[in-house]
Amino acid sequence: MEIEIQKENGQVILSLSGRLDTNTSGEFENALIELFNKGEKNILIDLKDLIYLSSAGLRVFLGAQKTIDSINGKMLVKNVNETIMEIFQITGFLEFIKIV
Repeated sequence: MEIEIQKENGQVILSLSGRLDTNTSGEFENALIELFNKGEKNILIDLKDLIYLSSAGLRVFLGAQKTIDSINGKMLVKNVNETIMEIFQITGFLEFIKIV
């Protein structure tokens, strides 16, 4: 998996590509933790090029959402393909993750 990070209009955009699984979820989690430690509160996660999402990746999304909620921030997810959207639906993540 690759993570591209850029800042645009006060919002940090993380673009994920490849597979978000047990082997790569730590990298995603560390990137988010580093952003939170820098005081970032407005995060957009672009999944346009993400082809696979495992339970380990879901765990990172859950932790990130909990952190965002605790700091009164905002996390949005965009460009979710049909397969990943189905994973978010089946697992109930659509109840707390904001997809645009």
